[in-house]
Order: sequence, then C-alpha cells, then structure tokens
Amino acid sequence: MSSTSLVEEPAREAKRRRLYWGGSWLLTVCAIFSALLVGAVLIVVGDEQSRASAQYFFSYPWDFFANAWYSVRDAYLALLQGAVYNPNFSGTAALRPVSETLVNATPLILAGLGVALSFRVGLFNIGAQGQIITGAVSAAWVGFTLDLPVVLHVVVAVVAGIAGGLVWGGIVGLLKARTGAHEVITTIMLNYVAINLLTYLLGVRWFQRPPYNQAISSQVDASAELPPLLGSSLRVNAGLVLAVLAAVFVWWLFERSRLGFRLRAVGANPNAARTAGMAVGRLQVVSMAFAGGLAGLAGATQVLGVTGSVTSSVAGNIGFDAITVALLGRNNPYGVIAAGVLFGGLRAGAVQMQSATGVPVDLVGVLQATIVLFIAAPALIRSVFRLRSGGGAGVGSELAGGWTR
Repeated sequence: MSSTSLVEEPAREAKRRRLYWGGSWLLTVCAIFSALLVGAVLIVVGDEQSRASAQYFFSYPWDFFANAWYSVRDAYLALLQGAVYNPNFSGTAALRPVSETLVNATPLILAGLGVALSFRVGLFNIGAQGQIITGAVSAAWVGFTLDLPVVLHVVVAVVAGIAGGLVWGGIVGLLKARTGAHEVITTIMLNYVAINLLTYLLGVRWFQRPPYNQAISSQVDASAELPPLLGSSLRVNAGLVLAVLAAVFVWWLFERSRLGFRLRAVGANPNAARTAGMAVGRLQVVSMAFAGGLAGLAGATQVLGVTGSVTSSVAGNIGFDAITVALLGRNNPYGVIAAGVLFGGLRAGAVQMQSATGVPVDLVGVLQATIVLFIAAPALIRSVFRLRSGGGAGVGSELAGGWTR
C-alpha cells in the first residue's frame, strides 16, 4: 500500500463514521416522530368529542379535524409540561417536572448501560431486573444495618449495591464460561430467583420493618441517603451524577482501555479472540459482572435516593425497560443517556397527561414499544421519509452489531 493510501484511509474511515452516525441518529429521530404519530391516532380514537364529530364527518369535516387537533395538542402539551416545564408552577416547583424526569431516567440509564455493555461483548443480558433487585437489597441492608459516618455510609452502601449486582451478573458469566449455559436462559431464571428471594426477605424480621406486619424493609438511615441536587423539595439526587460517571466509565472502557479492546474482540468474533490467545471465558465473566454491577448500582440509587426502603416493586419494570433503552441508544453510552432521559420524561409526563386530559398513562408504554419497533425496522422508516440508505443503512445492523461486537 502506498503512503498516500495510508494517509487517506483514516480520513475515509472518519468520513464513513460521520455519515453512519448521522444517518443513524436521523433514523432514530424519524422513528420517535413516527411513534408520536401512532400515539396521536390512539389519542384521537380515545377522545369522545373526536368520535362524536366523526359520525357526521362528511357533512362538517372541520369539526372532526378541530377536535382531533385539540385532543392531540392538549395531550402532548400536558406530557411536555409534566416532563420539562409547567408554566402553572413557580419558584422551586417549576423545576419539579425536570426533577421527576431525571429521577426516572437515572436507573434506566444505569441499567441500560449494563445491558448495552453485555450486548457489545456478544452476550444477551436479560437479567437486569434480578441484578437491580440484588443491588437494591444489598444497598438497603448496609443502609439500615451499619452505623457509619455520613459520607462513608453512602459510599459503602453504594459499593454494596454494585457488589450485589456484580455477583448476580458474574454468576451468569461463570455459568456461560464453565458450562456453556446460554445467558438468556440463566438471566431469566435468575430474575425469578431474585424476585422470590426478595419476597422471602420481606417476610423475615431482621430485614422487615417493625411492627413486622407488612412487606417492606427497614428504613435506610439518613446517613446512607444520596444527597439531593436541587434542594430537599425535589427528588433528583446524586444518583444522576453516578449515572453520568458510569456512562463515561463505559465509554472509556471500550474506547481507551486494553480490557475494552479485548471485550470488543470477543464480541466481534470469540473464536478469533481465542485463537489470538485471549481468555474468552474469563472476559465473558468480567463483562457480565460489570453489566450486573451497573444494574446493581441502579437498584442502589433507587433505594438510597428515592424510596428509602425496599418493597416488592422496588425494581418496577426498570430491568426490562433498560433493554429498550440500550437498543434505542444503539449500545452507545451517550446514546443510552439520551434514551434514558427520553423514557424518563415520558414516564414523568404521563401522570400530568392523564390528570389534565384523561389520556391513560398506558399510552407511554405504547409509545416506547412503537419507538423500538420502528428502530428495528429501518427500511420502513427510510421508505416512509424517503431517506437515503447510505447514511443510515447500518441502523438495523447497528443493533445486531452491538450484540456481536
């Protein structure tokens, strides 16, 4: 190869990556817009005035279009007000929508990073739900059992949450490396183990809150709680900072570290990595342990920063929504942050939307599922919006590539 080619090749690669990511994100935006259109149709169908005016559509079509427009506008405006800014609030209360969005986004980002990390190594981590539970239980136990100084107590509780998820994820990696057990099966089964373990713990006295007649753990000590970021009246806390730092760590791990290079090599081709002398099994254990640790941190932030105690619903649907967040973020740490904030905003705004317009909060679940459906069908989005295939041709393969890289 000539010296000119050696100089031009990096430039070509940089240009290709810019086109690739530009087209990729354009498709994502178009997919989100398409999902909002689907949601608009559902809002119109569910609106009583729109249905009534549809009965005489051919006589006075304007009535139907006006009612449809107002129903969609009011619903999405209420969704936006509940997620970003509500002009009816003043002072600190004006920041409440943003605070709730970030509170909802924090565990989604952390668990989504864990799922994305395992996808990049070629492993399907469906066990974030169980890893969140074990992280929450570990952090809560340290939070209400140990008597430590303020800063030290928080640090130890957070580390305990990471360790709980790390061990739960490491078990999956170990089974994969030693026995060849498929990680999808083992993670799903460990989810059930974690759920039933939590049910058991909520029934024993050393974990249960007095007077021991309800399924809730003891309250975490104030010294172990994550400090608020915007004042005590708003729920957003230092867990958000931990989520951003975790995203930076994942980016550094894959882009700047030797370990990350080996993990990417295993994800790209485990047989070639094994031939090159890499310990594939050990790297699989490490990747699943890291993924579990991130999900465990999500559980810790829930207990130490939001709920203050553990209940049977401590994980909610965060572990399963994290898979969606990882896919929407294309297994990129910063993409996961954006996807987590988007889904956190949808959750926060859904309450305001239902209270102001009567549109059920279940619409948010439809929007989330539809977004992923369109993300997984890039050819459909390209054909609808007449996008060139050059920049975004790899969107579908990006998801698959994230699983095998």
